[in-house]
Amino acid sequence: MIDRVLLLILDSLGIGELPDAKEYGDEGSNTLGNISYATVICLPNLEKMGLGLLGDFRGIRRASKPSASYGVMSERSKGKDTTTGHWEMMGIILEEPFPTYPKGFPEDIIEQFKRTIDRDILGNIPVSGTEIIKVLGEEHLRTGKPIIYTSADSVFQIAAHEEIIPPEKLYEICKIARRILVSPHNVSRVIARPFVGRPGSFMRTANRRDFSVDPPKSTLLDKMKETGLEVVGIGKIEDLFAGHGITRAIHIRNNMDGVDQLINQIDNADTGIIFTNLVDFDTLYGHRNDPTGYARALAEFDKRLPEITARMRDRDILVITADHGNDPTTPSTDHSREYVPLLVYGKKIRSGIDLGIRKAFADIGQTIAEVFKMEGIEEGESFWSSINL
Repeated sequence: MIDRVLLLILDSLGIGELPDAKEYGDEGSNTLGNISYATVICLPNLEKMGLGLLGDFRGIRRASKPSASYGVMSERSKGKDTTTGHWEMMGIILEEPFPTYPKGFPEDIIEQFKRTIDRDILGNIPVSGTEIIKVLGEEHLRTGKPIIYTSADSVFQIAAHEEIIPPEKLYEICKIARRILVSPHNVSRVIARPFVGRPGSFMRTANRRDFSVDPPKSTLLDKMKETGLEVVGIGKIEDLFAGHGITRAIHIRNNMDGVDQLINQIDNADTGIIFTNLVDFDTLYGHRNDPTGYARALAEFDKRLPEITARMRDRDILVITADHGNDPTTPSTDHSREYVPLLVYGKKIRSGIDLGIRKAFADIGQTIAEVFKMEGIEEGESFWSSINL
């Protein structure tokens, strides 16, 4: 019998292009593989679990007796957004990707937004978030106008200096945008991007918040909550599911804070799921084309992995995976359409089982449903029988 599932998302850790990567402009993307050839990478604890068995990664050996069962997951949903990936894990397959705006948002949307917040805006272009505050930050300080921008992903991002628009006020503005952005402009996420500093030294803060569109139907998280199981969301999990199905939400400052919070919940949470997203890999390194920083962040996580496994109870399962890719070695600064790793570890399950290439991220949700003897979600194929002792 299993009491808890620790589902840990290493945000953007793709491991090779999916067959349809060409449709997304992502041919050649391999986040972990290309990082390993671009810089030195050392992940001994993930290596012991079997990460090296999932692809050609320089510096990551193929474990002869992996401590975890291992596999590769394909994404069935259309798109490569964070919300899309997390929703699929919990049973929602999207047949159409969320809308994107390579030329900025339509004038009618922007005009409605300006009227509702009673102020003008800056920007409304697709651009890197760090670049746009360099270019428009000083004007924002002078005028108080929020900075609107997007990317190749389905996002409506609002940047504001914390001394001009405090984070709580910025969140209110984001909620207004969220109410405006309905179908056909139902972007995946409205993102608050607070920053501080002065011209030439602006820096984004840890007060980011994501405001996702509501899931179109119930997910596994809703079903778990309804049956009395605990659903702890660490990081941006609450935001990605618009609060649905979450019994306790813990927002974090960075990856290491996320690990600290996960360990704390391992010690204290009841039966159910502890669902954690570590976003720095994506935000700080994938989107900024920094393979060295990405490798360093992975190594920092890897060093903490034994702390996680040592605190696990006998009837816990740890599932490590990702939600999409974000190859920092390619010209693009956006997400990439990739396979993701699947590592499953626990003291009461089989290790060393090759789980193969899974056809959907939803296989995780279906497996969790079977673990807790719940009515299954509509999508996915459970791999519980392969690892159950």
